[in-house]
Amino acid sequence: MSRRLYLVLGHPVRESFCGALADAYEQGAREHGAEVRRLNLAEATFSPIQLGYNRPPQALEPDLQRAQEDLVWAEHVTFVWPLWWSSFPALFKGYLDRVMLPGFAFKYLESKPWFEKLLTGRTGRTLVTMDIPPFIYRWLLGAPAHRIIEKGVLDFCGIAPAERTLFGPVRQATPAQRTAWLAEARNLGVRDATRPHRPRYAAPVKG
Repeated sequence: MSRRLYLVLGHPVRESFCGALADAYEQGAREHGAEVRRLNLAEATFSPIQLGYNRPPQALEPDLQRAQEDLVWAEHVTFVWPLWWSSFPALFKGYLDRVMLPGFAFKYLESKPWFEKLLTGRTGRTLVTMDIPPFIYRWLLGAPAHRIIEKGVLDFCGIAPAERTLFGPVRQATPAQRTAWLAEARNLGVRDATRPHRPRYAAPVKG
């Protein structure tokens, strides 16, 4: 049975190195039998502004409705984005704010300070570009964006484990280095398409 992969390109410019990494990852996954549904945020139509979870719910635009359907469908989720100011582009943060909603991605528990994970049964991956050496991001800055995405978003909603791959510094990379990174992204697509599905939280996949 083919694996179901959901791929989100979080760069606000489709023709970027992040876009090329997403293309390579998707190619590797498809060539090895995976079904891939992809969302390029640069081509999606939605407001990235979440007005607040305690207000009347905002109607989801069609692209965000499909995003939730694809998350339910998927066995594995891969996010590709560039590191800006040690975090995410505003468009990608807006996608997370609008899609990972209470009642869909997690559930408040009555009179309790914790939450129920509603997207269990899925694994995750992040591919992130940066203009600093990855060791500086990890050890000097403390990998702030990944502490948010891995623990505060994916694991919080039940998508785990989530593996990370960092590419950088991109600005100073030679053509040969970029080619090697694209090959690495393709190989990660192959790996996610072919290896056994082993989520951390053993719950049935919806859809």
